[in-house]
Amino acid sequence: MSELRVHNFAISLDGFGTGAGLTRDEPFGHAGERLHEWMFATDWWQTGGSRGIDDVFARQHGPGIGAEIMGAGKYGYPGWHEDPDWTGWWGANPPFHTPVFVLTHQPRPSIELEGGTSFHFLDASPAEALAAAKQAANGQDVRLGGGAETIREFLAAGLVDYLHVVVVPILLGRGSRLWDGLEGMEQDYRIEAVSSPAGVTHLTFTRVSTSSTNGTNGG
Repeated sequence: MSELRVHNFAISLDGFGTGAGLTRDEPFGHAGERLHEWMFATDWWQTGGSRGIDDVFARQHGPGIGAEIMGAGKYGYPGWHEDPDWTGWWGANPPFHTPVFVLTHQPRPSIELEGGTSFHFLDASPAEALAAAKQAANGQDVRLGGGAETIREFLAAGLVDYLHVVVVPILLGRGSRLWDGLEGMEQDYRIEAVSSPAGVTHLTFTRVSTSSTNGTNGG
């Protein structure tokens, strides 16, 4: 059965998945690239990088994925809706190579890019978006790409089967937080933690029950 998975989502010690003050030049706001330095150092990201535990986790990002869901804030900078030529941060050949469903209150026509990536813009609930993505995934899993608010909405709806969070030892103090409103969510998951020599901690949440989560996660 197709699952909804989150991989390599980095947060600060105080739970922020991105900083404040996002712009076209600063897609992660005042956080800059500090949340992702652990990943940039891996062999998965660049040949010759580290091949330790960070690389092992990073490489789980792609296999078995047939579609992706992301929020409007991951697809573009604040105000991208007003730019008809904006096609995302990733250039002509984005790294997804699957259909990607962008959640936005201002939909636009779908676009096809190189390498098998297509962007489809939906004004839909998490459940509706997941149904569309699963249909496009042809039996493979769906990756939930973020940002923090989007992942939080899907967690609150009880739709995430696997969640990989990387806790980075920095304090951001402001931005977009992941965990707000999710009290008790841990009851539905088997949680494991692995520390890395790079200083980050990999947390994995694997769903152990498919029963209704109403009232268990504060969502």
